[in-house]
Amino acid sequence: MQDNTSENASENQFQNLGFQSEENQNTESGQESSTFSNSSNQQLDFIYQSVSRIKSEVHKIIIGQDKMIDLLLVSLFADGHVLLEGVPGVAKTVTAKLLARTLSIDFSRIQFTPDMMPTDILGTTIYNLQEAEFNFTPGPVFSQVVLIDEINRAPAKTQAALFEVMEERQVTVDGTTYKMKLPFFVIATQNPIEQEGTYRLPEAQLDRFLFRIQLDYPSLKEEKEILRRFKNQLRNDISIVNPVLKGEDILACRKIVEEVHIKDELLDYIAEITYQTRNHGSLYLGASPRASLAIMRASKAMAVLRGRMFVTPEDIQEVAYPVLGHRIMITPEREMEGLTGEDLVKEMIQKLDVPR
Repeated sequence: MQDNTSENASENQFQNLGFQSEENQNTESGQESSTFSNSSNQQLDFIYQSVSRIKSEVHKIIIGQDKMIDLLLVSLFADGHVLLEGVPGVAKTVTAKLLARTLSIDFSRIQFTPDMMPTDILGTTIYNLQEAEFNFTPGPVFSQVVLIDEINRAPAKTQAALFEVMEERQVTVDGTTYKMKLPFFVIATQNPIEQEGTYRLPEAQLDRFLFRIQLDYPSLKEEKEILRRFKNQLRNDISIVNPVLKGEDILACRKIVEEVHIKDELLDYIAEITYQTRNHGSLYLGASPRASLAIMRASKAMAVLRGRMFVTPEDIQEVAYPVLGHRIMITPEREMEGLTGEDLVKEMIQKLDVPR
């Protein structure tokens, strides 16, 4: 059994890595300062300029995919996680790595495989013979931007290891709880076409992603531009992408999002959209209250990206499908008829009166 002396030594060693156990972590918001001023207009201007610079940096390599980049930034400012879904070669992983490079915070990448164990993600406690004590060695999830590539290739036991850290921003190992260093942002990718060697993500885990972003092929014009831009390059050089935002600036952006005004009528509108998913004949699984909260948070972040401190119905409609798409299930009969989740969400929104 681990004694108190070794436990304290291990904890001190762990804190040197930038993470703290639950008992000793101070409130980060009181320790960090950002470049924000007190004026709402100046705050919005700072966010707008930062978003423009991030997009400019990402577009040094990525052509198109503007909607995906917008939703990634919305999720970042709304303190949510993102699941990127698309066939191989549509820049899922590259975009996640480029976004991480624009943020001056820690980054790690985890390649999921069928033989991966929970300790490969969270870390493990190892007995040190020389020091005669147990030391906790943190896994790759102890970062701030975590890219999980091919998330559906790991078995259920490994997927379950992500539940606590995605929802509560903490990891509990051998009875000790370690808080993650904030901001903490998970970007996962998966290929919806290939089924061999993959596992369906548990519904409880899907519900922890703010957005599922489905990526399409580029247009013909974008494809031609891609070929022309990289005709003299054998490999992408992501080192040309420069940092834009610091960690404390991201936390300050999230504080601004919390202050965005949303009318009670719009809250009722969100509730009605979610309620419709639970009473629709073409669905056998509707969205939970967590989905309603996710739409509210995402619409507030979308308003900030659009330069406003108030939410409009258009903000809600824009984020409704990325929030609801992975939380609802169509009946097999309607799915065989070609009905999609996006079609259903659009149909439900069209039937509701839009508050003004």
